[in-house]
Amino acid sequence: MSPTYLIKKAGFYLAVTAIVVFAVFPFYYALQSSFLSGTELFRVHYYPDALDFKNYVTILTQRTFLRNLANSVFIATCTVVMCLFLAVTASYALSRVSFRGRSVLLVTILAVSMFPQIAVLSGLFELIRFVGIFNTPWALIVSYTIFTLPFTVWILTTFMRELPVEIEEAAIVDGATPWVIITRVFLPLLWPALVTTGLLAFIGAWNEFLFALTFTASETQRTVPVAIALLSGGSEFETPWGTIMAASVVVTVPLIVLVLIFQRKIVAGLTAGGVKG
Repeated sequence: MSPTYLIKKAGFYLAVTAIVVFAVFPFYYALQSSFLSGTELFRVHYYPDALDFKNYVTILTQRTFLRNLANSVFIATCTVVMCLFLAVTASYALSRVSFRGRSVLLVTILAVSMFPQIAVLSGLFELIRFVGIFNTPWALIVSYTIFTLPFTVWILTTFMRELPVEIEEAAIVDGATPWVIITRVFLPLLWPALVTTGLLAFIGAWNEFLFALTFTASETQRTVPVAIALLSGGSEFETPWGTIMAASVVVTVPLIVLVLIFQRKIVAGLTAGGVKG
């Protein structure tokens, strides 16, 4: 091997190592800080001297944290279910049914996702108050679904367009209705795309803060991002940074586990449709 090739290979691995360290180090620092307390938090530590789980005990025995965690799980799960159900049916119509204005409708769906949350916050707040779901999980489920659905529809429409038309035609010849085609023919083929879009929708709903802060008022209805934000004390030295770090680790671990479980489906979903056969 030539020296030039070795230099390029070494440079590539150095770049990959730098990117991995840059991406992973914040979580690692939060993890090791979660085992510290008191003045130890204000000293630079790259590894903990001892594993003290006091911060984890504090956050898990807090009055409402487990309830907030359950709220996040429920809201994110309902958001994913609603988005995938609506997106699958909508993507079938947008990719397989020819009707006037289909392209305009797709552009309109994409345009809806371009609005920042703060731009529609006041109007959505008034709508939620009018419907009577303020300070309930459904306020967040509806708002998250509104903002997540355009992205989900676009992704699933792209995947569904790549499915062979012959499969649908064969099902129609056998007397299958559109609902049977969607549920029994297309869904098994769309699993990688459903896992990918569903996981992204779950992460978005799990980490969302602005709507969760605005549309909930009581401690028992808050989600974990808001609960963690409200842990801060009166000053920098009164803020329980160790407890906040422990709560951040507890909230982040489920996402890591989900990604590890579905990583094969995620890769397949991201690469599906990239090569037409």
